[in-house]
Amino acid sequence: MKDHNANGIQYLQEGKYEEALASFSKEIEENPDNAVAYVNFGNVLSAVGELDKAIQFFIRALEKDETIGTAHYGLGNVYFQLEKWEEAKHHFEQAMKKGVNDSDTFFMLGMTLLQFEQPKLALPYFQRAVELKPEDAEARFQYGLCLASQGLIKEAIVEFEQVVEADELHADAYYNLGVAYAYQENREKALENLDKALEVQDDHMLAAHAKKILTEN
Repeated sequence: MKDHNANGIQYLQEGKYEEALASFSKEIEENPDNAVAYVNFGNVLSAVGELDKAIQFFIRALEKDETIGTAHYGLGNVYFQLEKWEEAKHHFEQAMKKGVNDSDTFFMLGMTLLQFEQPKLALPYFQRAVELKPEDAEARFQYGLCLASQGLIKEAIVEFEQVVEADELHADAYYNLGVAYAYQENREKALENLDKALEVQDDHMLAAHAKKILTEN
């Protein structure tokens, strides 16, 4: 007997969306009460930008099994893309309550809280995302930004340094390192990092502006 779900997941990972939808459709046809298949179908729809349809499949998954946290995660993602922050926050929190406690969920809840301009509340979620997935440069970058926003400049520098170590083309991390070093009155280090930001992205206006201020003073 074919495992349509497993086939569908493989197709999804390969970016073969039509084949993935066909596999998950067969799974739903043969096992209409399999909530996971509805979540997977919703994930494909979300990946191809069919967000309203994706919502329907995640909701159907929850109708089949109200304990399925991945459906809440899927809904959170869709609502985030639709910029419906309250709904996104609710579903990411529900996903966590239902046991989806991976780095992506912590990261996305942190990103959602930033939309409410609450970096202090977002900070522990980014911290946890980084603990669970240390190689995630984007989560570490956001964690660094939150630390800096709370005046924890020394701690922020540590994170930004690790970001540029992992991703040498992260212009925004170089820029923020430059600003952080400027706060510490380390002009040499500040200019060095602002130059790197401009090397990576020559039209980085914030880095150019910060460099201008530093060189004029």
